[in-house]
Amino acid sequence: QVHLVESGGGLVQPGGSLRLSCAASRSIFSINNMAWFRQAPGKQRELVARINSGGSTNYSGAVKGRFTISRDNAKNSVYLQMNSLKPEDTAVYYCNVVQTSGYAYWGQGTQVTVSS
Repeated sequence: QVHLVESGGGLVQPGGSLRLSCAASRSIFSINNMAWFRQAPGKQRELVARINSGGSTNYSGAVKGRFTISRDNAKNSVYLQMNSLKPEDTAVYYCNVVQTSGYAYWGQGTQVTVSS
């Protein structure tokens, strides 16, 4: 059984930065996309950023220019650098890994709170 473990969440003031990390408990073969989603209270889970096996990225309009997604294939890890954080970025952030077969793994989530 593979588990995705997220870390790096916490409380930060508006304008601050956080770096989220997500690592698989063991190797995952044939990874296609790696992504970060978030879910704020009372809202649906939404895509934040995605990076494919070739390194191409896409971001939601709400975070483009402030967040950067990256991956380390050797470590089965994906990262999210979040800068210029806003209160509306407050949410539980989930990492997501999808194999070429279409099978998807999800992390347990890490809380990010942006507040003064």
